[in-house]
Amino acid sequence: VQLLSSMVRSSVELDTITFRSVISACEKCGEWQKALHLFGVMARSEMRIDSICFGAAISAFAKGSEWKKALQLLNSMEQRKVEFSTIAHSAVIIAFAKGSKWEKSLQLLGEMLHRTIKPNTITYSSAISACEMGNEWEQALQLFSRMTQSQVEMDTTTFSIAIRA
Repeated sequence: VQLLSSMVRSSVELDTITFRSVISACEKCGEWQKALHLFGVMARSEMRIDSICFGAAISAFAKGSEWKKALQLLNSMEQRKVEFSTIAHSAVIIAFAKGSKWEKSLQLLGEMLHRTIKPNTITYSSAISACEMGNEWEQALQLFSRMTQSQVEMDTTTFSIAIRA
């Protein structure tokens, strides 16, 4: 964020890639409030906000367990006519898991499939984790089975979560 301020003081033109990088850095550091602020600056400017920027901001909310804000941001993608992405949806599902909202995870996963957005390993693992946290082991095992049927690659995290469920 300090580097971004230095760029502004030096009259360097800021673009989508610059903001995306700083928002991602804030997300990785767990600074979701700063990520939100920067995303707001982008939204108020005439800069184009792409699905990667949305995904980074939503991921920041997920790290902060701010599932309501993550979902609001996902919904605003449609209003801004930004193409939905697997990354953005997966990040919201992660936020739902952290907020013990397993039903919402399943609902969003269903919406993804309806919109023909292909869930990946992270998507399924996060939804399985949400079910596990909600003591919904039957739902978790159904998702695990669906993941296998969909031929989505599984990793050790997926298996660990399914076993815990």
